[in-house]
Order: sequence, then structure tokens, then C-alpha cells
Amino acid sequence: MLIFAHTRTPFSKMGTELHSFSASDLGAHVVKMLLTQVELDPHHIDEVIMGCVGQPADSANIARVIALRAGIPQEVPAVTVHRNCASGMESITSAMDRIRAKRGDLYLVGGVESMSQYPLLYRPQAAHKFEALMRSKSFMQKWNAMTSFRAKDFSPLISLKLGLTDPVSGLNMGETAEILAQDYQISREEQDAFANHSHHKAVSFQELRHQEISPLLHEGSPIKKDNGVRTNSSIEKLSALRPIFAKSAGTVTAGNSSQVTDGAVALLVGSEEAGKKYGLTPIGRLIDYAYTGCDPKRMGLGPVKAIQAVNKRTHYGIEDASVIEINEAFAAQALACCKAISDPHFAKKAGLEAPLGELSASNINAWGGGIALGHPVGATGARLVQTVLEQLKDQPGKKGIASLCVGGGQGAALWIERL
Repeated sequence: MLIFAHTRTPFSKMGTELHSFSASDLGAHVVKMLLTQVELDPHHIDEVIMGCVGQPADSANIARVIALRAGIPQEVPAVTVHRNCASGMESITSAMDRIRAKRGDLYLVGGVESMSQYPLLYRPQAAHKFEALMRSKSFMQKWNAMTSFRAKDFSPLISLKLGLTDPVSGLNMGETAEILAQDYQISREEQDAFANHSHHKAVSFQELRHQEISPLLHEGSPIKKDNGVRTNSSIEKLSALRPIFAKSAGTVTAGNSSQVTDGAVALLVGSEEAGKKYGLTPIGRLIDYAYTGCDPKRMGLGPVKAIQAVNKRTHYGIEDASVIEINEAFAAQALACCKAISDPHFAKKAGLEAPLGELSASNINAWGGGIALGHPVGATGARLVQTVLEQLKDQPGKKGIASLCVGGGQGAALWIERL
């Protein structure tokens, strides 16, 4: 499958520059910008496929809402896909499957998340009381319903916190990272050094990243760049932060974890026939992909088996990749993946018969990763594909891997070639 174009919004920390934009606002923006970029008649698109994890209640099937708000004709269908952190990748691979099955030739794909606008929820017992109040007809029924409320009924459930907790293992994502830090002997110092390096790499390549971004206007001022990148990051500042998931002996902090973020990504993908028919010049090619499952308590290891699986499908090895992206959900998680892929002892611990190849923290995420840029969960998978393509911009024919772990215990990995 060919990739013709891509763009994204800036990524902004939750509650900051993009907090007033709904998920559909963000998605519609990147779709409009992408169509403008390629000067494509949207009637030619076979389907819009968008990934989103926390779909807003007022935008059911948000891909359809985005498509219509972006001016795509109503005759073009749209579907939202959800594979937790790999939702943005799922949109791309779903399009590939449709093209392979000859169900269509041209797809607009991507991912979106407004983590700022995740709602606060009423507790079930409070919801029942509101239902009783709505059904009340007489004054006495209404009085009894109103007086049944207690203070705790107005203490909300935080949907973001619920969404970042695995209901099967009972662990939140940070707690799974703590398990990997112990299993793979990753110190707090290693994690902070990795996080610091992520920020400094992101700072170094910020100008090149501007080519990925379509700025937004907010109150008359353009938002042009990712605002989570810390130009003054230091080991000293990171080491001063307290662990937040395991208070007594923990190593995972807000500083060595990915940032909770808002953002959207869009790509135009299709077959060779579509490229020729509509005069589209391909910039890349999705060679193949794999999704695999793993222990939900160790969900951060997801990329390891996924990379192994896609390597078997393509007959490529780690050494064939000029660029490797492993999403930085947590420094501990990314470092554990590097150890599991390259170290014989830890490879066996991760369920591999042998290491997949030489891989260290210095080999991955050359432009910085999720710790610096943020992790808008529905969009990150698509952003990783963008990043591989941009890093290979001056290396036609070279290949890269985009991979990430998935909450609930899965992994995703793609091989991409720059054309």
C-alpha cells in the first residue's frame, strides 16, 4: 500500500493550547489540511477510517463527524477504529486490508484524541438516583428522590483515569511500567537519562518536525509546535520528581512517562492504480504489519513480539531498518523492549528463542518520542508512521519500523519504505 501524504496538528499537553478544541475539531482540521495539500477531489476517496480511544458522547462514530465537517461528500462512508494506543495504526492497516481485498483504492486514515475533554462521570449509584428523579411525577416522589442524594454522589469518576487502567489486570499503565522496571533491571537513573535524551533530541529536530504539522489558529494566534518538549530538561530536574505509581520503591515518575496530550493525524493512502489515476506521487509504502498479544500486566513489551512477527512476514531483520520507532509510553517500557530485543537473557524472559538483533536506547526514536512529544492515544500510531517517513525523507529506498505497546496487552509493528 502506498502513502501519498500526511499531516498532523501540533501535540499539546492536556489542559493547554488545544484544550478548547474538541476531538472532531482537531480531526476535521487535519483532514481539511491534507486535502488542501494534495489538491484532491474528496469524491475520489473510498472511505475515511480514523482511530480514536475516548470517543466523545456527542460524536458517535467520530470518523463520520470529522469527514462531514471537513467537507468530504456524504456519499463517502467513514468508520472509527479502536485498538487502544494502536488505534492510529489500526486505521492504516485496515485500509491496507481493504486495498488488498480490492474493496477500494484510496483511503483517508489517521487518528485523533482530545484527552483534555475526557469527561467526568457520575457514579452508578448517583446515576440511578438521577433516573429516579427524572421518573418522579408527584411532589413527594421528587422530594424523596432529591433527599436520597449524598455528598459522595457528586464525587465524579475520572474517565481518563479509568481509561488508563486495565480492567483485567487491575493495574494502571504506570504500574505495568513499574513491573517492567523490576523484571528488566532498569534503574531510575536509566529512565531519567532516557527521558532527558528524548527531550533534547526533540529540541534538536524541532524545525524538521514543523514539516509534519499543520498549525491551528486559536484566538487569532497560530499554534505551530508541540508544547511538551522541554528545552531546559536536565537529569537534576527529572531526578527531583517523586514516583507516582509505586510510592515506596517506585521508579516511574511524571518526568519519565509520556505526556497526556491532545492531537490529530491524517494520511492519504492507496493503491498504485489510485496514484496513477489521480496523479498522486507516493512518498512511502507500507510493506507489512503485525499485531500480537502479551501479558496485560506487562503490556509495555508488546513491540517485541510484534516486531518478531512482522519480521517473519517480511523476512527483514532489525539490521535492515534505517529508522526504528518504539513509542515511549514510559522510559522503563521502551528500555525493556530494547533489552528484550537484543539481550539473550532478557530475550528469553520476553518469550523469544533468541534476540532479534542489536538494539539500544540510542538506536530508537532519533527525533525524540512520546516522553517529549506526548501521547494522544488515538493518534500516536499514525504519528509514528509519519515520523518514520520524515526521518527517511532524504533516503529513498530505505526502510524503517514503527511500533508501539498497547494497553490491555498487545503490540503493533509496521515496516515502512520511503519512496
